[in-house]
Amino acid sequence: MPERNLISWTALISGYYQHNQPDKCFKLFSCMLCHHLPNEFTFASVLGSCDRHRGQQVHGLALKTSFDEHVYVGNSLITMYCKNDADDHTGDGWLVFKNLPVRNLISWNSMIRGFQLCNQGDRSLQLFSEMHRTGVGLDRVTLLGVTASISCSGYIGENGGLLGLEKCCQLHCLVTKMGFLWEVEVVTALVKAYSELGAGIDDCYKLFSEINGNQDIVSWTGIITIVADRDPKQALLLFCQLRRECLDLDRYTYSIVIKACAGFASARHCSAIHSLVLKCGFNGDLVLSNALIHAYARSGSITLSEHVFDSMDTRDWISWNSMLKAYAIHGQGREALKLFASMNIKPDPATIVAVLTACSHAGLVDQGTEIFETMFEKYEISPQNDHFACMVDILGRAGRIHEAEAFINRMPVKPDPVVWSALLGACRKHGEMKIAETASMQLMELEPKNSLGYIIMSNIYSSNGSFSDAALIRKELKGFKVRKEPGLSWIEVGNEVHEFAAGGQFHPLKCAIYAELEGLIRNLKKIGYVPEISFALQDMEEEHKQEQLYYHSEKLALAFALINGGNSCYRGPITRIMKNIRICVDCHNFMKLASDLVQREIVVRDSNRFHHFRKGVCSCNDYW
Repeated sequence: MPERNLISWTALISGYYQHNQPDKCFKLFSCMLCHHLPNEFTFASVLGSCDRHRGQQVHGLALKTSFDEHVYVGNSLITMYCKNDADDHTGDGWLVFKNLPVRNLISWNSMIRGFQLCNQGDRSLQLFSEMHRTGVGLDRVTLLGVTASISCSGYIGENGGLLGLEKCCQLHCLVTKMGFLWEVEVVTALVKAYSELGAGIDDCYKLFSEINGNQDIVSWTGIITIVADRDPKQALLLFCQLRRECLDLDRYTYSIVIKACAGFASARHCSAIHSLVLKCGFNGDLVLSNALIHAYARSGSITLSEHVFDSMDTRDWISWNSMLKAYAIHGQGREALKLFASMNIKPDPATIVAVLTACSHAGLVDQGTEIFETMFEKYEISPQNDHFACMVDILGRAGRIHEAEAFINRMPVKPDPVVWSALLGACRKHGEMKIAETASMQLMELEPKNSLGYIIMSNIYSSNGSFSDAALIRKELKGFKVRKEPGLSWIEVGNEVHEFAAGGQFHPLKCAIYAELEGLIRNLKKIGYVPEISFALQDMEEEHKQEQLYYHSEKLALAFALINGGNSCYRGPITRIMKNIRICVDCHNFMKLASDLVQREIVVRDSNRFHHFRKGVCSCNDYW
């Protein structure tokens, strides 16, 4: 251009800002100062691309030229400081806001959003109340910022959650009164806030349904995300409903649905979604491939995880870490070590955790110890609590309890609950009562509402015959109103998932399941099954202890699978059972012998790992 005026410079500066090229934007702004003084629009454009250091320089120029009091410039300064002031708690942004002689709606929105970005939800809500009282008005952006602020206001725990839900309901009423309930972005934000504050799935879905016909792909992905963690089956049903809406599905939607598939006992749902991913042209997508590795592994198919990993053209840290974790939960420690040795990118802290976990589950003490001791020297990764917990687990599982305790005492950081849980679990496995008492005391002190410490200690006392001490622990558990997670198992037969609790009292086929299980137990006793009554939790007659063990949830699930063995809906020679807590020693022995007796592979996924029972042997080699 033979001639450039201020508008020419500002237009290109704005273009660089909009296309996320901050270095070119700031450089051009600096060059412009030799020819023109900026106006309010130029300041607003350049401030949008500035980090804190550059933003302070532009702020200084705005002060010298008296543009700092202009509302457009002030709004941009608020946003710039809040975006870069996570450690400063928006101090400078708040100072700019207070000193603005004139504030418009954008000024208030920028400050509300700034508090929310810095996790100061309470201040954001206070500012919104003040804004509402002064009659400034509000718009969609205001409501989005306030809704997000409710979620980050520290409303946690039972009472805090109720207070957060109350504020969310108040905002919901305001949204309805002011006619914003048809704004799909606002309703999507409200649904997310309700979910994060502990509202039920039904309540969230009811609100989502109120914008019937106006939902977009973001709102659909949001509701499926909420449901996926709590009810994978319902998440898949919602996805099927979404496909009938003729919306263009994106990679984010597919990634959430794949995540939901990880909650099933079999891989067939994941395979179905995988086929849709391929049909829609997302083959090779990095995010989806990573999600598939995780989902296939969690649903029991390490082979399909390997297939996805091997077919990837490019891999990032998540790819390698997901495959390493897959090997870990399936007890394939040596395969994990081979994969770790073949990595073509530098490991990150999560990589080391995955490899150490794999070593722990496979009993590879020397290999795990070497990786831990050289992680800083080789990879410049400083050990954190997760790494220390893995080492405690490695030593503890191998029976080296005293070494594990000494290791904790040498830790340069304060042990967290995961570290003490690892030590306590090792004490349970090897019957070490004295160190267990120390570990459980530390765990209860750090997490008094976590039932794990109480339950494991009660089990240790019971297995050692100290039933009075076990009773005291259980009484303490009730006294502190700590909720114990009930042991549940799930099995999929045909297209239906069946849930079993210990005793199986409420299943409609209870009598048939009991008869099948009792017949199975008689046959297993003929080939060597002996109930591990030492793990019964109460002081009772031996006969009653055996009966208590017979009706554990995973045994009932297996009996139900055998009943349905001749059903055409029952698929394949593999029985897959999912369990929410660790499998006990008696059930582990039971499943080994049962796999040999019925000539069928039995796969049990418990809270820690997968157990593949084949011909009387478990893939964990009795090391779990």
